[in-house]
Amino acid sequence: MRRVANQGFTMVELMVALSVAGILLTVALPSYQVFVQDTRLLTQSNHFTSAVMLTKGEAVKRGRSATICPSTDGVACTGGTNWSNGWIVFADEDGDGVVDTGEEVIQVGAPLTGDNQLISGVRTRVTFAASGFSLGFNDTFSLCDSRGATYSKVLIINNQGRLRAETGTGVCS
Repeated sequence: MRRVANQGFTMVELMVALSVAGILLTVALPSYQVFVQDTRLLTQSNHFTSAVMLTKGEAVKRGRSATICPSTDGVACTGGTNWSNGWIVFADEDGDGVVDTGEEVIQVGAPLTGDNQLISGVRTRVTFAASGFSLGFNDTFSLCDSRGATYSKVLIINNQGRLRAETGTGVCS
């Protein structure tokens, strides 16, 4: 009768494999966390940029003002410079920056995730005229996470309604 040799791993081989896996995870995990934070900032920056561009496009398309403003309930503007709890885009028929009866809310932006903050320099709303120009003055929006200003995303809106982005120049507090 022939004996069949056992196949598998010895305890020593398993311990070595687990040790190597543990070392690799120890090295890779911090890099993965940075990747997740960077991706979250980029995604949120793109989401807000899209909402601003939608506002501008709606103003031009409708031939009337459109406004984006911070909102916690998705119905009315909250005022203030903290946009972290969400925002709304609406057709601002009279250009007063307030959602009045009969004015359509076009989009509701979700609150930011991961304890990220989106703070405007001074604006409590951005209104675009039918020409596509931003009423008011230039403003800077700083998108920050727990790592601070060094990793921030900054969105700058000029009077012509153009938006540009920078990295690492935000004011985070």
